[in-house]
Amino acid sequence: MVAPESSYGEESVPPTSGAAPAVEPHTIRSVDVDLTINGAQHRLASLDVNATLLDCLRDALHLTGTKKGCGLGQCGACTVLVDGRRVNACLCLAVMQQGKQITTIEGIGIEGDLHVLQSAFIRHDAFQCGYCTSGQIMSGLACIHEGHTRSDDEVREWMSGNLCRCGAYTNIVAAVREAAQGSVAK
Repeated sequence: MVAPESSYGEESVPPTSGAAPAVEPHTIRSVDVDLTINGAQHRLASLDVNATLLDCLRDALHLTGTKKGCGLGQCGACTVLVDGRRVNACLCLAVMQQGKQITTIEGIGIEGDLHVLQSAFIRHDAFQCGYCTSGQIMSGLACIHEGHTRSDDEVREWMSGNLCRCGAYTNIVAAVREAAQGSVAK
């Protein structure tokens, strides 16, 4: 005797008596997270485990200096520093940043006491619309600390992950090079 076929061509499986019903595995949807951002501790209760660092910064902590650009890690508008290394905040899960030092544009200078690189951006008019500026500055800061400022070409290469729709690249490079010559110990 041949078992009848299902509508998809699979053999039918006879029901088993007394089989346990299918149980969905326990899924954790939110957790409490402790983040160190710009030197301050932040406790976030019931943070969605899939929340990106970018969404956490902007939506939960209202640190809106970090911009949401492409959401794919291709434009660099969301660049922040994590333990001194530049990262695209749109590609990082916030829960994975516990125990790390996160620095955003809000953490490097304030009105009246700007960081050397922020001042250089102003002097060199290294922004037009300003949307990419915070990511450019954070990436430029990392570029300086990494020692990648020996030439304009080197700066361009190491900042190639940050896009500027306005085309202020020449001025951005000049600002990074000038800041690299000055004090960035801040």
